[in-house]
Amino acid sequence: MSFYETIWHGEGIGDGGDLEESLQAYVVVKPEDGDWTEACAKDGANPHVDHYSSFDAYLDNADAIETIPVTPAMIAGAVQQLSS
Repeated sequence: MSFYETIWHGEGIGDGGDLEESLQAYVVVKPEDGDWTEACAKDGANPHVDHYSSFDAYLDNADAIETIPVTPAMIAGAVQQLSS
């Protein structure tokens, strides 16, 4: 079973069992004005999700099998699903 770690400014801010669940973790860093485009453009934001083959691989410090770049639209859509 895959495992996804959500990264913001180089720090893990959440995780999930699938990409959509992982993207919802961005709610913890939601900008006050709701402008994800501006927030993602800030120096060092570099939003992305590291995909691991399993939770055990993540715990064993294995390398991610892929790094998924995250767009402002992806974040906004995932966060909006939480409020609906």
